[in-house]
Amino acid sequence: MNTNTILVEQMAQSPLFREYEQAFNMATGMPMALRPVESLALPLRGCRGENTFCAMMARKSESCSSCLIAQKKLRESAHDKAATTTCAYGLSEAAVPVRLGETLIGFLRTGQVFTEKPSARKVGAAVSRACSLDSGQAPNAVKAAYLQTPVVAREKFQSMVRLLASFAELLSVKSNQIAVAESHSEHPIVLKAKKVVEDRHADEITLGEVAREVHVSPFHLCKLFRRSTGMTFTEFVSRTRTEKAKNLLLNPQLRISEIAFEVGFQSLTHFNRIFRKLVGESPTRFRERSGAGEPAQPSTPSRRDSSRMRLVSQFA
Repeated sequence: MNTNTILVEQMAQSPLFREYEQAFNMATGMPMALRPVESLALPLRGCRGENTFCAMMARKSESCSSCLIAQKKLRESAHDKAATTTCAYGLSEAAVPVRLGETLIGFLRTGQVFTEKPSARKVGAAVSRACSLDSGQAPNAVKAAYLQTPVVAREKFQSMVRLLASFAELLSVKSNQIAVAESHSEHPIVLKAKKVVEDRHADEITLGEVAREVHVSPFHLCKLFRRSTGMTFTEFVSRTRTEKAKNLLLNPQLRISEIAFEVGFQSLTHFNRIFRKLVGESPTRFRERSGAGEPAQPSTPSRRDSSRMRLVSQFA
């Protein structure tokens, strides 16, 4: 399981996601799920509000092979923006991309609805198809489940998708914060190591130094860290520094080059590259969107030493 998959699972368990999921389901009656990019499972399986007919068809793998094909096409279409598809039974679903900076990490999913009421002919064809794939299903039960599918006007369905797109943007903003948040289920050594990074993120901190402080070998800490958090020690340090930088960028009296060194990056180029990778935009663009401009006058000297400040001035 890679870092992004673990992050998506953490996001799906966060209070932010759970509250929105419940609100979305209560307001629309439709299911909602957050799934990693790599997930090949049926995305809405077991969700609150799952379509009765879809749940029935998912009980046997051969019954939902056409659905899996439709899911694959939908994921490909939703790589850059929200997309919808209609399965062989006439049910519509939607996928909205969720990103960590510039990286696609998952999809918000919803649907399993009709965008128009099916004709008697389409109902008959769907029931016949379903029963041919799973002879154990009683036609009357299949038909009853199929007709329970909600009918949502196409325009209304697209409005629901836009709601998910707005939430996806919020998740993207929060994704790095969730990635560095402490979890009570993590190993105590990992929690201690995170605390050391939090306290000393502005210094040239190394895995070996932190390992000595928490009284384990670098190899053991590296292994524990990856297993517990889904990311490497270096990735966690970069994420922590980036979160600190985001807060400092809100202060227009601080230069971007000064902020880079203040949070622990050793070069402005490295800071810009990591920030864009994790946030999805440059520090300058982030500052502009937040409403904070460049400092109108020289900034107040930071706590960094004079030699570090001379380096800062070279990059300003």
